[in-house]
Amino acid sequence: MRILKILCLFLLIGFQSCNSQTKSDPETLKIEEFNWTIDIPENFEPINQKEWNKTLKKGIDAIENTFDEKVDNQAVTIFTYKNGQFNNFEANWQPFDVEIDGEYLETYSEVNKILYQTFETQMPKAKLDSISSTQKISGLDFQRFDITIDFPNGMKMKSIGFSRLFDKKEFTMNISSVDEKIGKKMLDAFLNSKFE
Repeated sequence: MRILKILCLFLLIGFQSCNSQTKSDPETLKIEEFNWTIDIPENFEPINQKEWNKTLKKGIDAIENTFDEKVDNQAVTIFTYKNGQFNNFEANWQPFDVEIDGEYLETYSEVNKILYQTFETQMPKAKLDSISSTQKISGLDFQRFDITIDFPNGMKMKSIGFSRLFDKKEFTMNISSVDEKIGKKMLDAFLNSKFE
């Protein structure tokens, strides 16, 4: 199985132990590769890449254990930030060639189904809800996939993934939160970001 979009961030509830460096001031990032400018909200800390790789591995393992197949993760991390243990803000890209990988929206839809099924399998007592939509950001159409997870202990998590194909690169922005106010800060930061 070749999964072209790994939203492993969604699968890490309860498993996160990332080290980070404290960064209390807001920060503006310019990502030249995508002509993209985004303001990281205040009180978010960058996550150490080594620790993030460990976290990603746990998410990939969850997918592989659910489907008993190998995941081909080609994602390149752009940035990872967090505010508290379960509020994460992460962007990545990976290669996607329609000549090799097939029709983009079909693949995107299939990956979302795989993610949802992984959640169901890995968290059988949680209640899940999801919705797919399209949203404009800086005049560009992005695919959006929202998952809400209600845990038996009363914790509620919201994850939002945005994806778009830029030539032969699939860009993905992942927002995961248990605090509604912090989640809104991350969402607003991305919705107000600029792609030139």
